[in-house]
Amino acid sequence: MCRIFGSFAVAATGAELATVSARQRHGGPDERGVMTGRGWALGCDRLAVTDPAGGTQPFTLPTAPGVVAVLNGEIYNHRELRRRLEARGHRFPDRCDGSLLPALYTEFGPAFADELDGMFAVAVVDLRGQLPRLVLAVDGMGMKPLHYHQGERGAVRFASEIPALLAFDGVPAVPREEALDTVLATKTAFGTETALEGIRVLPPGSVAVAHGAEGLRMLRCGPRAADPDAGPAPSAADALEALRGEVHRLAETDVPLCALTSGGLDSGLVTALAAEHVRPLHTFHLGYRGRWPQAEHTYARAVARRVRTCHHEVCVDPAELPSLLTRTVRHLGQPNADPIAVSTYALFRAVREAGFTAALTGDGADELFGGYDRVRTALAAPAGADWTAAYVDALAAAPRLVREWLYTAEYRAFIAERGSAADRIAAELRGSGADRAGTLQAFETRRRLPAYHLRRVDHLSMAWAVEARMPFCQPGVAGLARRLPAGPRTGKKALYEAGRGLLPAPVLRRPKQPFTLPLSAMLAADGPLLWSLRELLAPARLRRGGQLRADRVQALFARHAERPSQQDALTLWALAVHELWTDVVQGLRVSADLAA
Repeated sequence: MCRIFGSFAVAATGAELATVSARQRHGGPDERGVMTGRGWALGCDRLAVTDPAGGTQPFTLPTAPGVVAVLNGEIYNHRELRRRLEARGHRFPDRCDGSLLPALYTEFGPAFADELDGMFAVAVVDLRGQLPRLVLAVDGMGMKPLHYHQGERGAVRFASEIPALLAFDGVPAVPREEALDTVLATKTAFGTETALEGIRVLPPGSVAVAHGAEGLRMLRCGPRAADPDAGPAPSAADALEALRGEVHRLAETDVPLCALTSGGLDSGLVTALAAEHVRPLHTFHLGYRGRWPQAEHTYARAVARRVRTCHHEVCVDPAELPSLLTRTVRHLGQPNADPIAVSTYALFRAVREAGFTAALTGDGADELFGGYDRVRTALAAPAGADWTAAYVDALAAAPRLVREWLYTAEYRAFIAERGSAADRIAAELRGSGADRAGTLQAFETRRRLPAYHLRRVDHLSMAWAVEARMPFCQPGVAGLARRLPAGPRTGKKALYEAGRGLLPAPVLRRPKQPFTLPLSAMLAADGPLLWSLRELLAPARLRRGGQLRADRVQALFARHAERPSQQDALTLWALAVHELWTDVVQGLRVSADLAA
């Protein structure tokens, strides 16, 4: 697990590369490596997980001359691949999973990514031809993001994190004008675009190539087509065995490993199955000091007692929240308006401070198994009904009418002319065909999950040099989820049935609740977040921005003070996250100018 970066068809100075590396060194504190050549550079900041004593990057091999590679992630089938490559005459200096990449590329070319089972972002420079070639590849779920910028004359620059990418000369830090509407309409940017002009992210399962000065082009823009499903629909026992196999496989590691336990079904299943394989298993749960609504610690304790883990309750002082929010936004590099981000950052901090380098999580289950209310509601809508409007509004931090009420006339006209992210999603869903269940699962897993969820987990775990491993996102479990029958009442029935006998009954009976923070209560009068958000959304500041009606934002504060609501609290939170992010971008721009 690492942070990677590089440039192609453009010169990069040593000082420039050092600045890029420094901005994401938190994710790879164990070793820094850089190789450069005429018009190219590859670099890596390593978090040593597999074979910590080996695995120096960038990777090169005597049996694969002219091929240089860097890896962020884990290749879970590296032992099998090593045996196959050794049979073809390759020799390896260590047991590190990434060491086999030059040999794999030599044998398979840009199709090497099809042989990989894991979570990964890989960059390869092939120097064997007259002109060098750059190949970039990411895993099929998008667990390891790779951001890039295309400049003049075919120049390509890339990095695991946006702040690092912005440290390259020639990469501008310019917020998109529609970024505010995107934050309110979908909480973060979906798809390949980001909140910054000219900065994109590779789509899940994609392979991109640059040759000479021709620029980056996509060889493949998504994962390989899955094999046709055959046989009867899987049972709950099938789901349990598939998940058990992935949990046990991902629990094999050369560094200390723990599990994150929210007290819900998904993380509880992962914890229970991990406890079968790891003894003693340490579990971590986060809460906030004081008495807050929707606290989950009793459920997390029940899971820990049932499967006999060494349980850690992390208790965060709410007074620390403004500082945590600033650091979270800085690490994410673009706005994400889900309050879960702050809790996620604090939880991974506690994991690292306790001495753990890898953590098993339950992420991805709701997207793959249809666990969200918005999906069940959409599936229950009668044939011929327009289910898309309600579904898209459920993705938002602020409903459409509230967004339009908050915008200035000028910004409202700009969004109307350009079109909102919500409008584009609704049009995409309406035009996707008659298979409503397939459409919803494809959108949730291929568009929303990578951008909204996995990118956040990657950045906030690596902010503390912790590798997050996600058994639900592995191909075996994801493929099984696609074969389950769909219906408005199906939800995660297979997982609930799988949990019987493994998890306490109260955990299985409890209403669904996301792992987050009690936002509405914390924004109430004298709440620990109120004055920080008021400062970020001060009228003078909003009037300078020209996008929001300052009087209506203040009216929203007043309405929440009189009648606290989760919806108004989330809207205010999203507005504050956007404003704070603009400060972060400005700071990155100033620091880049000073470095130049």
